Amino acid sequence: MGKLKREIGLIGLTFVAVSGIIGSGWLFAPLLAAQHAGPAALIAWVIGGAAMLLFALTFAEISAMLPVAGGIARVPQFSHGNVVAMAMGWSAWVGYNTTAPIEVEAMLRYLGPHLGWLYTAPGSGTLSWAGVAVAGLMMVAFTVINAFGVRFFTRVNTAITWLKIAIPLVVVAALLAARFEPANFTQAGGGFAPFGVAGVLAAVSSGGIAFSFIGFRHAIDMAGEVKNPGVTIPIALVLALAIAFVVYGGIQFAFTGALLQADLAHGWGALALPGDFGPLGALAAALGMLWLVSLLNFGAVVGPFAGGLVSVGSNARLAFALAENGFFPERFASLSARGVPVAALLLNLVFSLATFVLLPFSEVVQLNSSAVILSFVVGPVAVVALRQLLPDATRPLRVPAVKLVAPVAFIIATYIIYWSGWPTVWRLGLCLLAGLALFLVHARNRAAGSLDLAEAVWLAPYLAGLGLVSFLGSFGGRGLIPFGWDLLVLAALGGGAFALAVRERLSQAKFDRYMSEERVLDAATEEEPEVRV
Repeated sequence: MGKLKREIGLIGLTFVAVSGIIGSGWLFAPLLAAQHAGPAALIAWVIGGAAMLLFALTFAEISAMLPVAGGIARVPQFSHGNVVAMAMGWSAWVGYNTTAPIEVEAMLRYLGPHLGWLYTAPGSGTLSWAGVAVAGLMMVAFTVINAFGVRFFTRVNTAITWLKIAIPLVVVAALLAARFEPANFTQAGGGFAPFGVAGVLAAVSSGGIAFSFIGFRHAIDMAGEVKNPGVTIPIALVLALAIAFVVYGGIQFAFTGALLQADLAHGWGALALPGDFGPLGALAAALGMLWLVSLLNFGAVVGPFAGGLVSVGSNARLAFALAENGFFPERFASLSARGVPVAALLLNLVFSLATFVLLPFSEVVQLNSSAVILSFVVGPVAVVALRQLLPDATRPLRVPAVKLVAPVAFIIATYIIYWSGWPTVWRLGLCLLAGLALFLVHARNRAAGSLDLAEAVWLAPYLAGLGLVSFLGSFGGRGLIPFGWDLLVLAALGGGAFALAVRERLSQAKFDRYMSEERVLDAATEEEPEVRV
């Protein structure tokens, strides 16, 4: 049996995160965010970026200290045991498995005008059987490239990611040079914030901003294959988020300023840029910049391809981690001679292919964001719990004011899930129930004492309360809880759940046993320089 190989350096890991963040989001998110928030979408990008930085820092402290593969599934195993690890790992796995299909769908939508046979009819958005076959071949290609090993994978991804950064920046410069109308930010379509605070918050979740930023997680899941993880992981995460913020913020700013008066005649909510080449392509064509349309078409294939490639590799590590946790069968924790979880790659390939047939694109995007964000709530909880369970461990990165940062990050994650709307929340609930059913079936052979139920007690009131507020609230729910009050209720719910979760961490004896069994204490005590942020 092979073993994981630490072959990813700083540039490689940074570009893994950048490639995960800058996938198809930059092609569609500027329009979606503007429809929800108008010019105030710029504020939504700041909120989304800041929120993701908080999540990233909590996971970075843990992953730099305990660099294991599939970190989002493994971290809760160390802090709260197998039941919480199942819930968070399953939620992340469901979300991850929708990422590559989203990226492939984005590629095909841009290729559709050139290859009409990909869809049942022009502009229908429904893949033909030939289109499904092409999508499947792309997914197989992602799987094969990853199977060749992490060194080959990172080299391919790094080469593509240079283009992924350069192309959006060229687009920003070209749009700013061609047309920039300051009145678009202050007067057109209802002013700077036509839909108020609620619109800004909706843009973070439903406007594609959360979906665009969550790709940083791939660096966490590759932690088991990173050289000098204590330094590489935190620096790579901060660099990746900074690069992504410059790209996304620049695109949103240039897109807003370049819009024509006719585009905003019916307000920001009705903003539509029809055409076969997406909103940016339609805007470039209206400005007579045909060369930019061609560049956008090239970027529309290159960007999502690299995003899909990274998500497939990352998700394989997550399935590997779930198998190590005992949730998936042990065969999925096996490694090839190249140190790659090939069995996990194949499992994910089958599941991802099914999403092309079973779910519409819009629902896949919303489920992706909410499922992955839900798995993020364990990072803020675990970073505080591990400060108490591993007080003397070497921490190459220490999050400042962690007792303030962590609960704020937890509450923000709760908000983002809520802002995605009740139709998404109840589907997420069904996914969690399906995961619970699988876990109970798999756990029938376990002794009752081997299930860490007490440490998971906080999940029940938290998830039930979140579902109830979503059902009664103003984001796709009944509207019985007015906007503002719903945020106060969720802050109280999140704060209470966070405190309960930290209190119900693993006992010291159980934690020590798990750490010994998993053989990660050596990674936790490596002598590495300390990084403070």
